[in-house]
Amino acid sequence: MTRYLLSFEYEGRNFFGSQKQPDKRTVQEELNKAICTLTKNNNTKIIMAGRLDKGVSAKCHTAHFDTDILIEQFSFLNSLNAILPDDIAAFKILKVDNFFHAQKSAKYRHYRYLIRNSFIKPVFNKNNLFIRKPLNVDVMNEAIQKIIGIHDFSAFKSVSDNPSTVCEIYFANVTKKPIDKEIDGNYVEINIIGNRFLYNMVRAITGTLLMIEKDNLSPDIMTDILSSKDRALAGHNVEPYGLTLIKTGYENPEDYIKIINRKANK
Repeated sequence: MTRYLLSFEYEGRNFFGSQKQPDKRTVQEELNKAICTLTKNNNTKIIMAGRLDKGVSAKCHTAHFDTDILIEQFSFLNSLNAILPDDIAAFKILKVDNFFHAQKSAKYRHYRYLIRNSFIKPVFNKNNLFIRKPLNVDVMNEAIQKIIGIHDFSAFKSVSDNPSTVCEIYFANVTKKPIDKEIDGNYVEINIIGNRFLYNMVRAITGTLLMIEKDNLSPDIMTDILSSKDRALAGHNVEPYGLTLIKTGYENPEDYIKIINRKANK
């Protein structure tokens, strides 16, 4: 048996999350059905790199699977995408060693939450959170710096069966960019890169940043909330549709962050 790593993207609005669930449409279920068809083996199982909530999208999610057939990248991807529904597309498949694990071998995950901050309601790209009042991005960015490092993120975790609440955040920032030359307003981007994330963690962090901005709180309160480990002190979970998994990475996270910084400075 040979192990392969599959990279794919999807629009999350019409899925009940990424992981397979009984009687629910999920990304894992759709991928598994398509791969079983191509490998002519109904026992082929894909292992996802991680679980994404209902409504969350992905630019580069990954999964691995084992098969005894020889896979040629171009023809396999072409056939796989012909079977997959329109809201999923695979774009890379690589042969890996049998010790590789899509979830356990991952070095980092990069999430982005996108907010449309404008007086003008959106006609296109309605998936993003829409806020009319101008946001103080500088305050939000100062607050999010407090989460960088190794911390217990219990204050930003919804109820789940995950016993470990300690995560390491390598990079976090809040930036803005103009929506359009003709439209007054900005897209506010919240980027967080870490080794792992708890259930609803990014949505809770985003909600807390918006709470700090709205209530004119000191950015330092983010440290107090983090230290408290009390979910009741943090902000609410924002809606999932503005959240995207940008990448699941297997290289050194420092190298990836250098690339991001270079692009930002261009």
